Amino acid sequence: MEELSFEESLEQLEEIVNKLESGNVPLDDAIDEFTKAMNLVKLCNAKLNNAEEAIAKIVKDNGDIVDFNVNE
Repeated sequence: MEELSFEESLEQLEEIVNKLESGNVPLDDAIDEFTKAMNLVKLCNAKLNNAEEAIAKIVKDNGDIVDFNVNE
């Protein structure tokens, strides 16, 4: 699977869900589409995790990067 942006992945995922919800997909094609959807879900999840890690850092005045903790 080519490297898609989060938005492109989500759009493809929505298209697959709509196609499967229509009920007009032969079983073998539905299985293939489901497999594609699961790969897109993994890709989206990985991108969200990476984004979460990136924004969970704070740069202090001295340039040090520290983990952001809401509870502090």
